[in-house]
Amino acid sequence: MLYLGIDQHARQITISLRDEHGDVVQARQVSTEPKKIDAFFQELTRLRKEEPFVAVLEVCGFNDWLIRMLRDYRCHKVILIQPDDRKKRKTDRRDAAGLSELLWVNRDRLLHGKPVRGLRQVDIASTTDQENRRLTTLRKEAGQARTRIVNKIRHMLRRHNLQWEMPTKRLPTLSAIAWLKKVVLAEIDRLEMNHLLADLEQAQQRLKELEGVIAQRSGASKTAAIITTMPGVSHFTATALACRVGRVERFPRAHSLANYWGLTPGCRNSGENNQRLGSITKAGSAMAR
Repeated sequence: MLYLGIDQHARQITISLRDEHGDVVQARQVSTEPKKIDAFFQELTRLRKEEPFVAVLEVCGFNDWLIRMLRDYRCHKVILIQPDDRKKRKTDRRDAAGLSELLWVNRDRLLHGKPVRGLRQVDIASTTDQENRRLTTLRKEAGQARTRIVNKIRHMLRRHNLQWEMPTKRLPTLSAIAWLKKVVLAEIDRLEMNHLLADLEQAQQRLKELEGVIAQRSGASKTAAIITTMPGVSHFTATALACRVGRVERFPRAHSLANYWGLTPGCRNSGENNQRLGSITKAGSAMAR
């Protein structure tokens, strides 16, 4: 078995490869340019001579393509971990060597899927869950964008004390938008209002499209279908929670899920102080929390 530690960046990766005895057999930097990264993995295939290998890398926002490539080249197991605190002496070569050593030292527990104290492993979500996470994030951002536009419109009306003349108290309604298109404003204010109304129409259309896709995907998910049976839970909420739970069997207890989402209080219990509880930890997904 070979043990590969990878420190990933946008333009290059730094690797440290160890053999069964824990000795470094290769340490180098590889460009992420497709031709060069393919050449490296082909060289790795020749080097290992049918010997299996496992890989460990730290989570970042662009791990997807590298994880797929490792699986394509028959990596026995890909282990994704949370990065440690920032070190005083940090280089890519040190990080890659540290990852490969960590993998080799804890190889028995990591290969059998057991936890390692002090090491936060990240569950690699399925393709469907990853797509649903991006989709629900887009829906959340689209809702926030619409709220910003509505607030700008309300602010403009308050500057001219026109909020009392609006036919409805809420925005955006059809009658309120029709009134906003006709209300008399100064030249620059009218121009700004027209732009805001155009942006609002686009935001509404974007929300409608996203909600349609979310409703379709929610119906195809067994977990989301169960969550929607709760009162007041929409397709958006159900899909957002279901894709962030992932494989529920990886949580040994219900309390483990609360810990995972940062809903449980932190503590600093030591010595005689055994009930020193603080605020919730706010770990994990802020959107799910």
